[in-house]
Amino acid sequence: MKELVVIDVKPGAAMESQSGIAQLWPKIYGAVVRAAGARVGAIVMHPASNFMGHYLLEPLARAGITTLGLNSRYVNNDSQLLMERVIQDLGAGVRWLRAQGCDKVVLIGNSGGAALASFYQAQAEQLTATHNIVGDATGLAPGDLTPIEGIALTAAHPGRSRLFAEWMDPSVIDESDPFSADPALDMFNPANGPPFAADWLARYRAAQLQRNARLEEWVLKQLRFVRAQPHGVRDMAFIIYRTGADPRHLDPALDPNDRPPGTTIWGDPRQLNYGANNIGRYTTLLSYLSQWAPSSPADGPANLARARGAVLLIEHTADASVVPVMNRLWVDAAGPRLKHHVLRGGTHYLAGQPALVAESVEVIAAWAKSL
Repeated sequence: MKELVVIDVKPGAAMESQSGIAQLWPKIYGAVVRAAGARVGAIVMHPASNFMGHYLLEPLARAGITTLGLNSRYVNNDSQLLMERVIQDLGAGVRWLRAQGCDKVVLIGNSGGAALASFYQAQAEQLTATHNIVGDATGLAPGDLTPIEGIALTAAHPGRSRLFAEWMDPSVIDESDPFSADPALDMFNPANGPPFAADWLARYRAAQLQRNARLEEWVLKQLRFVRAQPHGVRDMAFIIYRTGADPRHLDPALDPNDRPPGTTIWGDPRQLNYGANNIGRYTTLLSYLSQWAPSSPADGPANLARARGAVLLIEHTADASVVPVMNRLWVDAAGPRLKHHVLRGGTHYLAGQPALVAESVEVIAAWAKSL
């Protein structure tokens, strides 16, 4: 049976909520399903998604692991999200779960929660994120983050900054015009494919890097500008158009797995790219630097390589979002301490796949109890 969990957390450094109560007395919320007598606990958390209804909660509890689906203070709204604040929230959840009698705690890094779990463990072992890229104090202290015993990665994105870099549309000509496009770099232009030629892909990927570098340069310049005004502000909001254009969405021959062609985990690729909402669409200068920029400190594989402890990777072979090259990044980062399980036919969310959910639970539970 699920129980509501309410945990006090430290106030943020800026106005991260339009609710005065949430800003002055911030709390995070979760749902726990307890396993009677369990000494092993698990937390499944995402930077912004609501995981209180996650499909692993009840099955893992039935397998003997007390499981907490935890939300950050940015649940369902990542426009001002700071990854440093999210790991602070996760640390509060780890302390809460240990206080419930769990001697061992594992983090389940599902989807975007994978890089979060890796960032958390790396910082819990050696805190370096005391200041952000522009020198602002993050408010993180060693007592906020206590190391955990292991990380289970499942349908694991390598990080928000990597996903953003590989999904952004390089055909954008004018950042203020959501429909401006260079036809030679437009993956939705039938003249370019699919299938996409290797030389065209090389130009496309290079142009993605160039657009991302221009964005980061503009953000740093704009941040200096707004702070230098007579009544300067700490941060500023802006919009990034067209952030859903990975050629792998249209061409299943690129980094192939069992995913269906011509779709994403959120539907039609063109609608995703041009629509009102997608990754990084609404953000702020500081939030972009923390979660989407090339300089983000929250890169998943880089942090996993820095951290110690056991790692389990569950690869979903029909994932339309996490493709094989991404799983290889995790394998290379963890090295010999990683256990790799392949979930044949697993989609990103395992929706309508109860047998595969059961298989995942069996693998995670056996691994966690062995630590």
